[in-house]
Amino acid sequence: MEINKNFFQNITALNAKQITFIIIAIFTLSPFSSPALSLFLGILSTFLIPKVFNNLNKISKYLLQISVVGLGFGMNINNAIKVSQDGFWLTFIFIFGTLALGLIFGKIFKLQDKTATLITSGTAICGGSAIAAVSPVIEAENEDISVAMGIVFLLNSIALLIFPILGHYFGLSQYQFGLWSAIAIHDTSSVVGAAQSYGSDALKIATTIKLARALWIIPLTVLFAFLYKKKGKLSSFPKFILFFIVAMAVNTYFPIIEPLSVVLVSLAKNGLNLTLFLIGAGLSLENIRKVGFRSILFGLLLWIIILTSSLLVVINFY
Repeated sequence: MEINKNFFQNITALNAKQITFIIIAIFTLSPFSSPALSLFLGILSTFLIPKVFNNLNKISKYLLQISVVGLGFGMNINNAIKVSQDGFWLTFIFIFGTLALGLIFGKIFKLQDKTATLITSGTAICGGSAIAAVSPVIEAENEDISVAMGIVFLLNSIALLIFPILGHYFGLSQYQFGLWSAIAIHDTSSVVGAAQSYGSDALKIATTIKLARALWIIPLTVLFAFLYKKKGKLSSFPKFILFFIVAMAVNTYFPIIEPLSVVLVSLAKNGLNLTLFLIGAGLSLENIRKVGFRSILFGLLLWIIILTSSLLVVINFY
């Protein structure tokens, strides 16, 4: 009885905005939601019921990692290795091509070096994760980090909505779309969300290549530590990727757990929808206001070049 009493006391302590937020979050777990809709509802919540709960960014970060690991139970590790090998050189070329373009455009737009470095890193590797890893190495200020995060988030939101539309317009196959989205979209959440909207095969390919791309965070931080001659804290190995690989191995070599794998993959996809909602709801209006026009133009131009050039490569060579 005491447990029930405490439970109802906690419920009644919630205000109307918090209850509304929880109801919308639960809706994103339903079959009626989708990645794009979940993100839209999250962004809408930012403007209508801002800051109803704290630590949404931290929660979404861990939920994303758990969901990605869950997706591993729906993949074959032998196929994943082949896909990673197929996309290695494409990933390598576009990462270092983006870094070179970012260096050039940063000078043209007369941006602060650290701001340009963070936006370029987020575009080249994996959005917010790369920005977070590079920031201590170059001793970036909070304002630099906020601007870079704001731009990357805005472009991720756009990518999640337009990539499936563009994919169907250009008639991309599941393989082509998975490869393209893994190369051209910043954050893992938007890559997975866009690929999930396109199809199950696209989702598998995009997730595998995107996580392989994320490993480039380590050499990137070493590179900037050398260029900036700083002894900052280098990025540690993204541990959830290791668990993702383990999940793939279990699914590949222990087919007896297939019924459980189906359930875990389904839960992971629902978790991704909730993650996108929380990411949208965690958007800071203050950070948006800090994003200057030149910084937006810099990030947008850099991304459009990567988007279009990778699309042309995928269409013509894959």
